[in-house]
Amino acid sequence: MSSSSRRPEHTAPPELFYNEAEARKYTQNSRMIEIQSQMSERAVELLNLPEDQPCLLLDVGCGSGLSGDHLSEQGHCWVGVDISPAMLDVALDREVEGDLILGDMGQGIPFRPGTFDGCISISALQWLCNADKKSHSPPRRLYRFFSTLYSALARGSRAVFQLYPENSDQVELITSQAMKAGFTGGMVVDYPNSTKAKKFFLCLFSGVSGALPKGLGSETVERGVSNQALFTGERSRFRQMKGKSVKKSKDWIVEKKERRRRQGREVRADTKYTGRQRKTRF
Repeated sequence: MSSSSRRPEHTAPPELFYNEAEARKYTQNSRMIEIQSQMSERAVELLNLPEDQPCLLLDVGCGSGLSGDHLSEQGHCWVGVDISPAMLDVALDREVEGDLILGDMGQGIPFRPGTFDGCISISALQWLCNADKKSHSPPRRLYRFFSTLYSALARGSRAVFQLYPENSDQVELITSQAMKAGFTGGMVVDYPNSTKAKKFFLCLFSGVSGALPKGLGSETVERGVSNQALFTGERSRFRQMKGKSVKKSKDWIVEKKERRRRQGREVRADTKYTGRQRKTRF
């Protein structure tokens, strides 16, 4: 998991980062198209959909429709949601087969209960961990998204998110809010020992707990290196959050510092002592 300051979500809000110039790359850059297609194929495989049966699927952060193309090739119908007008314009120009909706997933999924047979998302979920506005609370936006998605999915279906988590705290934040919304499941890691090929897939079960799929490359996993991270309906340390970080906690301090940096203020660099509780002195 990378902590580089050059991550896209640290550069600008998604609706601004994915402008016309960035959107064009998804039709011109063959390497980018290939990677998107491979991750989409893997996400659909993890959905474990019934064979020879067309399903109605939701594509969150559908962008230019590359992931939707794979859904169409598999015979499925799909609805795509994205926050970037420029990316959706590219999808329209490409004449994708799915229905497209401009929307912010952090505000929830606006569909009736049980609408979809499954959900995929490629490289989008980590954006919800970033507060782009003063009113944004990552835990609250994640919970709003997961709770409305849980309602919109048919019971027994799955949601699979390919994502680029920044660190283990971000993984815990995401999974805790998904669990709070009612999901079970866990993180599937493909090729955990490879720097370039390593991919994270959050595999969620709606209504019915299932066996977590094995990550690719599991036959070469070293002892002590896991390619699965399972969670169930047990309460986590985030149970007190109620949509926001506990005040004065390390998460709360880090979020506050990040907001101030985005506002252009001078903030001390994070260290291993950030948010550390000092012992009482007598």
